[in-house]
Amino acid sequence: MNGNARQLMALVIALFGIIACTPATPSAPAAKPVEKVAWEQVRTGALLIDVRRDDEFAAGHIDGALHIPHDQITDRAAELGDDKSRAVVLYCRSGGRAGVAKGSLEKLGFKQVLNAGGYEALKAAK
Repeated sequence: MNGNARQLMALVIALFGIIACTPATPSAPAAKPVEKVAWEQVRTGALLIDVRRDDEFAAGHIDGALHIPHDQITDRAAELGDDKSRAVVLYCRSGGRAGVAKGSLEKLGFKQVLNAGGYEALKAAK
């Protein structure tokens, strides 16, 4: 191999090394925790709803939260008002029942419903 061929080979190897070490897409910024997003929405007018059982709500809840157990959300949806574009933030113990309630509200036409997850995590993030 002559000197030019060696230089060309070294250049090709260097380029492959650069390409292999370069990410294909830029790194996306880290997503905000759902609790932070929930509090931002509540501060800007979202309706906060605790969908836990009566005894859980009585044992402790977030001040200002409307209490509608998840299995009553469809029947009591009128309590949320007529504006189905208003943001609604739901929480329960871990997020499961809030997910069920979210699906029910979306079926009723609510457009901005957030499952904020569990009560303790949401309370701690305030």
